[in-house]
Amino acid sequence: MKNEATNIIETVQLGRPINPNSNRQQRLIELETKRNNGELKKGRPINGESNRQKRLAEMEAKRVNGELKRGRPVNGESNRQKRLNEIEAKRAAGELKRGRPAMVKKEVEIEAILEVMAAK
Repeated sequence: MKNEATNIIETVQLGRPINPNSNRQQRLIELETKRNNGELKKGRPINGESNRQKRLAEMEAKRVNGELKRGRPVNGESNRQKRLNEIEAKRAAGELKRGRPAMVKKEVEIEAILEVMAAK
């Protein structure tokens, strides 16, 4: 028979002991409770009366109304826009061929093969 030894593992907390009454621990607990309640505010507060906030609100209102568009405006007189308009007009008229041209099949060869097979 084997002698089975029972291993007892003791867990020891590493590092310095935590003093729950210290100022730092009290502040950490307070921050955690504020974070859980959604009351924790980070960063610089926004001043709603500032000129930048007024300008941002004005631009957002214009954007909602469609008066202000985002991004660079399109120049309709550029060569690219002219080319795109021509392609779109051809596509609308049904004159634009799509994709790669199909391979031309020779009808004569197919008919000759069918005649040979029918003769057998």
